[in-house]
Amino acid sequence: MSTNSAPAAWLTQESYDRLKAELDHLSGPGRTEIVARIEQARSEGDLKENGGYHAAKEEQGKAEARIRQLTHLLQTAHVGEAPADDGVVEPGMLVEALIAGDPETFLLGSREIAGDSDIDVYSEKSPLGAAIQGMKAGDTAAYTAPNGKSISVEIISAKPYAG
Repeated sequence: MSTNSAPAAWLTQESYDRLKAELDHLSGPGRTEIVARIEQARSEGDLKENGGYHAAKEEQGKAEARIRQLTHLLQTAHVGEAPADDGVVEPGMLVEALIAGDPETFLLGSREIAGDSDIDVYSEKSPLGAAIQGMKAGDTAAYTAPNGKSISVEIISAKPYAG
């Protein structure tokens, strides 16, 4: 077990409730459905060439991994109201910025906050996220991208994500 002291993910109450419902389904009825499909496929004979069996086993592995991920996230998450609408960049904020001169809008925080939305999400632990936390409109910074290049960032605005 790692003793990583990374800050807990921030989630709205709505995000927490949505993820808890997903976890409850996956660990209850979802698990039962997959086991039933595995048993059905197993009863069809030779497992080496049984595509249905292998597909169900793969689905089971993915579901169990998601259960572990959600369990950890929900146990460690900080659940609360959206951050204050004070223009300060922090997790849960929808940020407008010029990144290397190009305008971008993204959510700072956990991918789970955005749900099914197609909005870009950057972790507060990412190079960009770490560089801009605490900044306000008009502030500029630079961060080092994974390829080693220095990238400039100017904050245009930061507002609580209403998802």
